[in-house]
Amino acid sequence: MATLLGLMILSAFITTILLVPFIDFLYRMKMQRNKQVTRDPFNNKTPIFDKFNSWKVGTPVGGGILIVAVVTLLSLWAYGILGISVNPWVLSTLLIACIGFGLLGFIDDVKKITHNTGAFPGLRFRHKFIMQWVLAGIIASIFYFQLGGTFIFIRGIGLAELGFLFIPFAAFVIVAFANAANITDGLDGLATGLFLICLTAFLSISALQIDSSLSIFVAILMGSVAAFLYFNIYKARIWLGDVGSLALGATLAVIGLLSGKTLALAVIGGVFVLEAASSLIQMLSKRFLNRKIFPVAPLHLWMQLRGWEEPKVVMRAWILGFFFAIIGLYLAFIR
Repeated sequence: MATLLGLMILSAFITTILLVPFIDFLYRMKMQRNKQVTRDPFNNKTPIFDKFNSWKVGTPVGGGILIVAVVTLLSLWAYGILGISVNPWVLSTLLIACIGFGLLGFIDDVKKITHNTGAFPGLRFRHKFIMQWVLAGIIASIFYFQLGGTFIFIRGIGLAELGFLFIPFAAFVIVAFANAANITDGLDGLATGLFLICLTAFLSISALQIDSSLSIFVAILMGSVAAFLYFNIYKARIWLGDVGSLALGATLAVIGLLSGKTLALAVIGGVFVLEAASSLIQMLSKRFLNRKIFPVAPLHLWMQLRGWEEPKVVMRAWILGFFFAIIGLYLAFIR
Protein backbone atom coordinates (compact mmCIF):
# COMPACT_ATOMS: atom_id res chain seq x y z
CA MET A 1 0.00 0.00 0.00
CA ALA A 2 2.88 2.37 0.76
CA THR A 3 4.18 1.84 -2.78
CA LEU A 4 0.79 2.65 -4.28
CA LEU A 5 0.45 5.82 -2.21
CA GLY A 6 3.97 6.84 -3.14
CA LEU A 7 3.25 6.42 -6.85
CA MET A 8 0.01 8.33 -6.47
CA ILE A 9 1.82 11.23 -4.80
CA LEU A 10 4.56 11.18 -7.45
CA SER A 11 2.01 11.19 -10.27
CA ALA A 12 0.10 14.07 -8.67
CA PHE A 13 3.33 16.03 -8.10
CA ILE A 14 4.55 15.61 -11.68
CA THR A 15 1.15 16.54 -13.14
CA THR A 16 0.89 19.60 -10.88
CA ILE A 17 4.36 20.84 -11.82
CA LEU A 18 3.65 20.46 -15.53
CA LEU A 19 0.09 21.77 -15.63
CA VAL A 20 0.73 25.52 -15.47
CA PRO A 21 3.32 25.55 -18.29
CA PHE A 22 1.08 23.12 -20.19
CA ILE A 23 -1.87 25.52 -19.90
CA ASP A 24 0.36 28.29 -21.28
CA PHE A 25 1.38 25.95 -24.10
CA LEU A 26 -2.27 25.30 -25.02
CA TYR A 27 -2.88 29.06 -25.14
CA ARG A 28 0.08 29.49 -27.49
CA MET A 29 -1.22 26.68 -29.71
CA LYS A 30 -4.70 28.30 -29.64
CA MET A 31 -6.28 25.11 -28.30
CA GLN A 32 -9.28 27.01 -26.96
CA ARG A 33 -13.04 26.60 -27.25
CA ASN A 34 -14.57 28.67 -30.00
CA LYS A 35 -18.24 29.58 -29.60
CA GLN A 36 -18.78 29.31 -33.35
CA VAL A 37 -18.40 25.51 -33.20
CA THR A 38 -20.65 24.53 -30.29
CA ARG A 39 -22.57 21.79 -32.08
CA ASP A 40 -23.54 18.27 -31.12
CA PRO A 41 -22.03 15.18 -32.81
CA PHE A 42 -24.75 15.33 -35.48
CA ASN A 43 -23.85 18.95 -36.35
CA ASN A 44 -27.02 20.36 -34.79
CA LYS A 45 -26.96 23.71 -33.00
CA THR A 46 -26.97 23.64 -29.19
CA PRO A 47 -28.66 26.87 -28.03
CA ILE A 48 -29.31 25.72 -24.45
CA PHE A 49 -25.71 24.58 -24.04
CA ASP A 50 -24.55 27.91 -25.45
CA LYS A 51 -26.77 29.78 -22.99
CA PHE A 52 -24.98 28.31 -19.98
CA ASN A 53 -21.47 27.99 -21.42
CA SER A 54 -20.89 30.97 -23.73
CA TRP A 55 -18.90 32.73 -20.99
CA LYS A 56 -16.36 29.87 -21.06
CA VAL A 57 -15.11 30.71 -24.54
CA GLY A 58 -11.32 30.91 -24.53
CA THR A 59 -10.66 28.26 -21.88
CA PRO A 60 -7.92 25.86 -23.08
CA VAL A 61 -9.02 22.40 -24.22
CA GLY A 62 -6.84 19.30 -24.25
CA GLY A 63 -5.78 18.75 -20.66
CA GLY A 64 -6.20 15.03 -21.24
CA ILE A 65 -3.03 15.10 -23.34
CA LEU A 66 -0.96 15.72 -20.23
CA ILE A 67 -2.78 13.06 -18.19
CA VAL A 68 -2.28 10.43 -20.91
CA ALA A 69 1.40 11.32 -21.27
CA VAL A 70 2.17 11.35 -17.54
CA VAL A 71 0.27 8.13 -16.82
CA THR A 72 1.78 6.28 -19.78
CA LEU A 73 5.41 7.24 -19.09
CA LEU A 74 5.18 6.90 -15.31
CA SER A 75 3.45 3.51 -15.58
CA LEU A 76 6.13 2.12 -17.88
CA TRP A 77 8.81 3.46 -15.51
CA ALA A 78 7.07 2.10 -12.42
CA TYR A 79 6.58 -1.41 -13.79
CA GLY A 80 10.25 -1.52 -14.74
CA ILE A 81 11.80 0.03 -11.63
CA LEU A 82 9.67 -2.00 -9.21
CA GLY A 83 10.44 -5.24 -10.99
CA ILE A 84 6.82 -6.37 -10.79
CA SER A 85 5.92 -9.32 -12.96
CA VAL A 86 3.13 -8.00 -15.14
CA ASN A 87 1.42 -9.72 -18.03
CA PRO A 88 2.36 -7.56 -21.04
CA TRP A 89 -1.11 -8.11 -22.47
CA VAL A 90 -2.67 -6.56 -19.37
CA LEU A 91 -0.55 -3.46 -19.81
CA SER A 92 -1.31 -3.47 -23.54
CA THR A 93 -5.07 -3.28 -22.98
CA LEU A 94 -4.67 -0.34 -20.60
CA LEU A 95 -2.31 1.60 -22.86
CA ILE A 96 -4.28 0.95 -26.06
CA ALA A 97 -7.39 2.28 -24.33
CA CYS A 98 -5.60 5.28 -22.84
CA ILE A 99 -3.48 6.28 -25.85
CA GLY A 100 -5.73 5.05 -28.67
CA PHE A 101 -8.94 6.67 -27.47
CA GLY A 102 -6.96 9.73 -26.42
CA LEU A 103 -5.66 10.12 -29.97
CA LEU A 104 -9.18 9.89 -31.38
CA GLY A 105 -10.32 12.51 -28.89
CA PHE A 106 -7.42 14.76 -29.83
CA ILE A 107 -8.42 14.64 -33.49
CA ASP A 108 -11.98 15.53 -32.50
CA ASP A 109 -10.79 18.44 -30.35
CA VAL A 110 -8.78 19.82 -33.25
CA LYS A 111 -11.79 19.41 -35.52
CA LYS A 112 -13.98 21.46 -33.20
CA ILE A 113 -11.40 24.22 -32.89
CA THR A 114 -10.53 24.46 -36.59
CA HIS A 115 -14.16 23.92 -37.66
CA ASN A 116 -13.11 21.57 -40.45
CA THR A 117 -10.64 24.02 -41.90
CA GLY A 118 -6.89 23.86 -42.28
CA ALA A 119 -4.59 20.91 -42.88
CA PHE A 120 -5.91 18.80 -39.97
CA PRO A 121 -9.71 18.72 -40.23
CA GLY A 122 -10.31 15.73 -37.95
CA LEU A 123 -12.90 12.98 -38.21
CA ARG A 124 -16.62 12.97 -38.82
CA PHE A 125 -18.74 11.51 -36.01
CA ARG A 126 -19.48 8.25 -37.82
CA HIS A 127 -15.79 7.79 -38.65
CA LYS A 128 -14.81 8.43 -35.05
CA PHE A 129 -17.48 6.01 -33.84
CA ILE A 130 -16.21 3.30 -36.19
CA MET A 131 -12.65 3.83 -34.98
CA GLN A 132 -13.83 3.52 -31.39
CA TRP A 133 -15.26 0.10 -32.21
CA VAL A 134 -12.05 -0.91 -34.00
CA LEU A 135 -9.93 0.01 -30.98
CA ALA A 136 -12.41 -1.60 -28.58
CA GLY A 137 -12.46 -4.71 -30.76
CA ILE A 138 -8.67 -4.96 -30.59
CA ILE A 139 -8.73 -4.64 -26.80
CA ALA A 140 -11.60 -7.14 -26.49
CA SER A 141 -9.73 -9.61 -28.73
CA ILE A 142 -6.69 -9.37 -26.46
CA PHE A 143 -8.98 -10.17 -23.51
CA TYR A 144 -10.36 -13.22 -25.31
CA PHE A 145 -7.28 -14.66 -27.02
CA GLN A 146 -4.50 -13.66 -24.61
CA LEU A 147 -6.13 -13.18 -21.20
CA GLY A 148 -8.73 -15.93 -21.36
CA GLY A 149 -11.69 -13.60 -21.01
CA THR A 150 -14.72 -15.71 -21.88
CA PHE A 151 -17.15 -15.13 -19.01
CA ILE A 152 -18.70 -12.50 -16.78
CA PHE A 153 -19.70 -12.81 -13.15
CA ILE A 154 -23.35 -12.02 -12.36
CA ARG A 155 -24.27 -11.66 -8.69
CA GLY A 156 -26.83 -14.28 -7.69
CA ILE A 157 -26.23 -16.34 -10.83
CA GLY A 158 -22.51 -16.98 -10.88
CA LEU A 159 -20.25 -17.22 -13.91
CA ALA A 160 -21.93 -16.72 -17.27
CA GLU A 161 -19.87 -18.27 -20.05
CA LEU A 162 -19.98 -16.07 -23.15
CA GLY A 163 -17.36 -17.74 -25.27
CA PHE A 164 -16.60 -15.78 -28.43
CA LEU A 165 -19.46 -13.39 -27.59
CA PHE A 166 -17.21 -11.93 -24.91
CA ILE A 167 -15.47 -9.92 -27.66
CA PRO A 168 -18.54 -7.86 -28.72
CA PHE A 169 -19.62 -7.62 -25.08
CA ALA A 170 -16.28 -6.19 -23.90
CA ALA A 171 -16.08 -3.90 -26.95
CA PHE A 172 -19.56 -2.56 -26.15
CA VAL A 173 -18.59 -1.85 -22.53
CA ILE A 174 -15.50 0.07 -23.64
CA VAL A 175 -17.26 2.12 -26.33
CA ALA A 176 -20.22 2.79 -24.03
CA PHE A 177 -18.08 4.11 -21.18
CA ALA A 178 -15.86 6.16 -23.48
CA ASN A 179 -18.89 7.98 -24.89
CA ALA A 180 -20.65 8.18 -21.50
CA ALA A 181 -17.60 9.96 -20.10
CA ASN A 182 -17.51 12.25 -23.13
CA ILE A 183 -21.18 13.17 -22.62
CA THR A 184 -20.70 13.76 -18.88
CA ASP A 185 -17.74 16.08 -19.39
CA GLY A 186 -19.89 19.18 -19.84
CA LEU A 187 -19.42 21.07 -16.57
CA ASP A 188 -16.28 22.22 -14.76
CA GLY A 189 -14.95 19.35 -12.65
CA LEU A 190 -17.96 17.07 -13.21
CA ALA A 191 -16.39 14.19 -15.13
CA THR A 192 -12.96 14.55 -13.51
CA GLY A 193 -14.37 14.34 -9.98
CA LEU A 194 -16.50 11.32 -10.89
CA PHE A 195 -13.46 9.62 -12.44
CA LEU A 196 -11.56 10.12 -9.19
CA ILE A 197 -14.40 8.52 -7.19
CA CYS A 198 -14.59 5.55 -9.58
CA LEU A 199 -10.82 5.05 -9.55
CA THR A 200 -10.79 5.11 -5.74
CA ALA A 201 -13.33 2.29 -5.75
CA PHE A 202 -11.32 0.22 -8.22
CA LEU A 203 -8.10 0.83 -6.31
CA SER A 204 -9.85 -0.76 -3.33
CA ILE A 205 -10.99 -3.69 -5.47
CA SER A 206 -7.60 -4.34 -7.07
CA ALA A 207 -5.76 -3.94 -3.75
CA LEU A 208 -8.05 -6.42 -2.01
CA GLN A 209 -7.64 -8.82 -4.93
CA ILE A 210 -3.87 -8.43 -4.47
CA ASP A 211 -3.59 -7.46 -8.12
CA SER A 212 -0.48 -5.31 -7.88
CA SER A 213 -0.10 -4.80 -11.62
CA LEU A 214 -3.56 -3.24 -11.93
CA SER A 215 -3.28 -1.38 -8.62
CA ILE A 216 -0.13 0.40 -9.76
CA PHE A 217 -1.76 1.71 -12.91
CA VAL A 218 -4.90 2.83 -11.06
CA ALA A 219 -2.85 4.61 -8.37
CA ILE A 220 -0.81 6.49 -10.96
CA LEU A 221 -3.95 7.46 -12.88
CA MET A 222 -5.62 8.63 -9.66
CA GLY A 223 -2.72 10.91 -8.79
CA SER A 224 -2.72 12.57 -12.20
CA VAL A 225 -6.52 12.99 -12.31
CA ALA A 226 -6.57 14.44 -8.77
CA ALA A 227 -3.92 17.03 -9.67
CA PHE A 228 -5.80 17.93 -12.84
CA LEU A 229 -9.05 18.33 -10.90
CA TYR A 230 -7.48 21.18 -8.88
CA PHE A 231 -7.27 23.23 -12.10
CA ASN A 232 -10.53 21.88 -13.56
CA ILE A 233 -13.04 22.82 -10.84
CA TYR A 234 -15.30 25.84 -11.31
CA LYS A 235 -14.17 28.17 -12.82
CA ALA A 236 -11.91 25.86 -14.77
CA ARG A 237 -8.53 26.97 -16.05
CA ILE A 238 -8.33 23.94 -18.34
CA TRP A 239 -10.64 21.22 -19.65
CA LEU A 240 -10.08 17.56 -20.37
CA GLY A 241 -11.32 17.85 -23.92
CA ASP A 242 -12.37 14.79 -25.90
CA VAL A 243 -8.79 13.59 -25.69
CA GLY A 244 -9.19 13.24 -21.93
CA SER A 245 -12.80 12.15 -21.59
CA LEU A 246 -12.59 9.42 -24.24
CA ALA A 247 -9.25 8.16 -22.92
CA LEU A 248 -10.35 8.09 -19.28
CA GLY A 249 -13.75 6.57 -20.08
CA ALA A 250 -12.26 3.74 -22.13
CA THR A 251 -9.52 3.16 -19.55
CA LEU A 252 -12.06 2.97 -16.73
CA ALA A 253 -13.98 0.33 -18.70
CA VAL A 254 -10.81 -1.72 -19.22
CA ILE A 255 -9.97 -1.46 -15.51
CA GLY A 256 -13.43 -2.79 -14.70
CA LEU A 257 -13.05 -5.66 -17.17
CA LEU A 258 -9.58 -6.55 -15.89
CA SER A 259 -10.86 -6.64 -12.32
CA GLY A 260 -13.64 -9.03 -13.37
CA LYS A 261 -16.27 -6.72 -11.84
CA THR A 262 -18.34 -5.71 -14.87
CA LEU A 263 -21.59 -5.35 -12.92
CA ALA A 264 -19.79 -3.32 -10.26
CA LEU A 265 -18.36 -1.13 -13.05
CA ALA A 266 -21.87 -0.25 -14.25
CA VAL A 267 -22.90 0.70 -10.70
CA ILE A 268 -19.69 2.45 -9.64
CA GLY A 269 -19.89 4.50 -12.82
CA GLY A 270 -23.62 4.98 -12.31
CA VAL A 271 -23.63 8.73 -12.95
CA PHE A 272 -21.87 8.19 -16.28
CA VAL A 273 -24.50 5.57 -17.13
CA LEU A 274 -27.36 7.92 -16.25
CA GLU A 275 -25.88 10.76 -18.28
CA ALA A 276 -25.40 8.54 -21.34
CA ALA A 277 -28.82 6.94 -20.95
CA SER A 278 -30.56 10.32 -20.86
CA SER A 279 -28.83 11.38 -24.07
CA LEU A 280 -29.58 8.05 -25.78
CA ILE A 281 -33.26 8.16 -24.79
CA GLN A 282 -33.51 11.75 -26.01
CA MET A 283 -31.86 10.90 -29.33
CA LEU A 284 -34.06 7.83 -29.93
CA SER A 285 -37.25 9.66 -28.98
CA LYS A 286 -36.52 12.45 -31.43
CA ARG A 287 -35.61 9.94 -34.12
CA PHE A 288 -38.53 7.53 -33.78
CA LEU A 289 -41.23 9.46 -31.86
CA ASN A 290 -40.49 12.87 -33.34
CA ARG A 291 -40.61 14.45 -29.88
CA LYS A 292 -38.42 14.97 -26.83
CA ILE A 293 -38.72 12.88 -23.67
CA PHE A 294 -36.68 15.40 -21.66
CA PRO A 295 -36.67 19.19 -22.08
CA VAL A 296 -32.95 18.85 -22.75
CA ALA A 297 -30.25 16.21 -22.35
CA PRO A 298 -27.97 15.08 -20.80
CA LEU A 299 -29.12 15.26 -17.20
CA HIS A 300 -26.59 17.85 -16.02
CA LEU A 301 -27.83 20.29 -18.66
CA TRP A 302 -31.43 19.62 -17.60
CA MET A 303 -30.53 20.48 -14.02
CA GLN A 304 -29.04 23.77 -15.21
CA LEU A 305 -32.20 24.48 -17.18
CA ARG A 306 -34.21 23.96 -13.98
CA GLY A 307 -32.21 26.73 -12.33
CA TRP A 308 -29.41 24.86 -10.55
CA GLU A 309 -26.09 26.67 -10.59
CA GLU A 310 -23.18 24.79 -12.12
CA PRO A 311 -21.25 24.13 -8.87
CA LYS A 312 -24.45 22.80 -7.27
CA VAL A 313 -24.98 20.32 -10.12
CA VAL A 314 -21.36 19.16 -9.93
CA MET A 315 -21.24 18.75 -6.15
CA ARG A 316 -24.48 16.79 -6.03
CA ALA A 317 -23.33 14.59 -8.91
CA TRP A 318 -20.14 13.84 -6.94
CA ILE A 319 -22.24 12.90 -3.89
CA LEU A 320 -24.43 10.64 -6.04
CA GLY A 321 -21.28 9.15 -7.57
CA PHE A 322 -19.93 8.45 -4.08
CA PHE A 323 -23.04 6.49 -3.12
CA PHE A 324 -23.00 4.61 -6.43
CA ALA A 325 -19.37 3.67 -5.67
CA ILE A 326 -20.32 2.37 -2.21
CA ILE A 327 -23.11 0.25 -3.68
CA GLY A 328 -20.80 -1.00 -6.41
CA LEU A 329 -18.16 -2.00 -3.88
CA TYR A 330 -20.81 -3.84 -1.89
CA LEU A 331 -21.86 -5.77 -4.98
CA ALA A 332 -18.22 -6.50 -5.78
CA PHE A 333 -17.45 -8.10 -2.43
CA ILE A 334 -20.73 -9.56 -1.19
CA ARG A 335 -20.68 -13.36 -1.08
